[in-house]
Amino acid sequence: MDNGKVAVITGGAHGIGKAVAESFRADGVTVHIIDKASGDWFVGDIGDKETLERFAKQVIEQSGHVDYIINNALPIMKGIDECSYEDFQYALSVGVTAPFYLTKLLIPVLSDGACIINISSSRDRMSQPKTESYTAAKGGIAALTHALAISLAGKARVNSISPGWIDTTDTEITGADALQQPVGRVGKPEDIAEMVKFLCSDKAGFITGENICIDGGMTRQMIYHGEHGWTYDV
Repeated sequence: MDNGKVAVITGGAHGIGKAVAESFRADGVTVHIIDKASGDWFVGDIGDKETLERFAKQVIEQSGHVDYIINNALPIMKGIDECSYEDFQYALSVGVTAPFYLTKLLIPVLSDGACIINISSSRDRMSQPKTESYTAAKGGIAALTHALAISLAGKARVNSISPGWIDTTDTEITGADALQQPVGRVGKPEDIAEMVKFLCSDKAGFITGENICIDGGMTRQMIYHGEHGWTYDV
């Protein structure tokens, strides 16, 4: 990645978004972040249409073009027992509508060969109880990915990444939490940032419309009571 490149990252103040931003900056890429947290970036809620429009306008005015869009901001996680209609709509606004609309707003200034990376989740294919709002949003952005890849063919490559358990607290997780993972550890934000960097590079020039699960192998692991030390506590 050369100087002169411009990246836009939603939810870039912490966790995966922050790691991606730092990785881009290390390569000399100009980074525009929007996040609800206070800081030296555009502070705002991407669930709000006018906020997205103001953010996109600022990006265009300041940089004039965009090479990479990383749709990373987290939707809320609430289950069917407590999730209201408004909560569910807001989760979809952050997780699906905002990535769609921000991309739409920035299409006129996308550089040739631009890359869009949507951060989904391994929950787009598996679930825990009471996670409907988050899971639906992550499933939606995974599907949005291949739709955009076809619509933007010849203009931009569009891919999604589905992280598993990524620890964003910078602590060492040991014991069963780590050992249950086929790779023997919990993921780090840098694990995802490395894939973002690869997918945005020319080395990934033949990859578009794809969803890549980075979860330490957890979604490939069959778990049945009484086998290999697994027990179900009734």
